[in-house]
Amino acid sequence: IVRAGHCAECLAKDVVKTAHAFAPPLRRYTMFHGTGAAAATQIEQNGFQPSRGGMLGRGVYLSRDISKAKAYGPVVLECTVNVGRVKRIDRQGHPSQKSRAAEGYDTAWVPPNCGMVASGLEEDCVYDPKDITVVRRVAL
Repeated sequence: IVRAGHCAECLAKDVVKTAHAFAPPLRRYTMFHGTGAAAATQIEQNGFQPSRGGMLGRGVYLSRDISKAKAYGPVVLECTVNVGRVKRIDRQGHPSQKSRAAEGYDTAWVPPNCGMVASGLEEDCVYDPKDITVVRRVAL
């Protein structure tokens, strides 16, 4: 018998109370990533490479707000992103600001107008680049 939220491997090891839950259903969003022309070509050919650091730590930075992406370069890539488990980071110094991946979250989300970014626009940091598919270059 498999109980909801636990995989057969965890049940077999009798670690149900500490077992990981099944992955949540896919939640996909259209997001945008702004960059230079050469970097955009590299991303289209080889996929994203996560940053090693930044406001939200390691990951690929995107936004659902195209105007945020436009501020980062002359080329904007439209992407489909499977956000997985999302951690809301709504203030500087949030305890999960740079550690959300170690806590089991796939994406960090900074909501608009929360004081985290000067522009007031929302921002996302996706830990695993495999969760991002480039759809097209946006004509600016």
